[in-house]
Amino acid sequence: MLAELAPNQGKKLETLVAGIPYLRLPIKTRLITVADNLDALLEEYVRPHLLPGDILFVSEKVVCITQGRIIHRDAVKTSWLARLLSSKVKNYAGTPQFRGLGHGTAPAMQLLIEEAGYPRTVFAAAVSAITRPLGIKGAFYYLVGKQAKSIDCPMSWTIEEFKDYAKRAPHDPHGVARDIKEKFGVEAVIVDANYRGAFSLGKSTSAISEKFIRELLHDNPAGQDSEMTPFFIVRKASEN
Repeated sequence: MLAELAPNQGKKLETLVAGIPYLRLPIKTRLITVADNLDALLEEYVRPHLLPGDILFVSEKVVCITQGRIIHRDAVKTSWLARLLSSKVKNYAGTPQFRGLGHGTAPAMQLLIEEAGYPRTVFAAAVSAITRPLGIKGAFYYLVGKQAKSIDCPMSWTIEEFKDYAKRAPHDPHGVARDIKEKFGVEAVIVDANYRGAFSLGKSTSAISEKFIRELLHDNPAGQDSEMTPFFIVRKASEN
């Protein structure tokens, strides 16, 4: 089975968290669309590989797609506030440090505003304007919350079908994770991971800490481009 579940290019299957070796086993799928059902995908691609004690990590992107939580960027009506705030996002476009536009597009920022709410967004922006010159980073995203932070546009550079689409936050990610545990018998995490780090949007149990998730996914083993590995199983290496 481990030969079948090969790591993505430039990634490793095994990593250490608190001195314990874990395997991150990516599950490759076909292109997933809004016509797909998450449970059916898990049944087809994931269940054959599951063992007791596994933790299943599910990309929030695939949850959003199967929930229909995507929208063409041209269909997003951007406000002056979205255009202003997106212009302040430092994404290093045009430099070797560039890794994606993030919320540096007006459609992405507009969807963030709609998720967090206008008062909360304005407050977060004001606090960020005060704290950032003092060397305190991340205040804006901390204050708008993880759901709003997970919004992205474009949602993919390298998958043609999604390069012009924005992604809203997934609906009820904690409920999705608990439902997966009930149906498939393993703990589940709905995760947002990229080159900057990883955080959960939903978990089937609070026993899985954010610190564990950050350390486990420090190198983003699911990848960020066209790998199409939206599911990966985490397993203690000693159990194989």
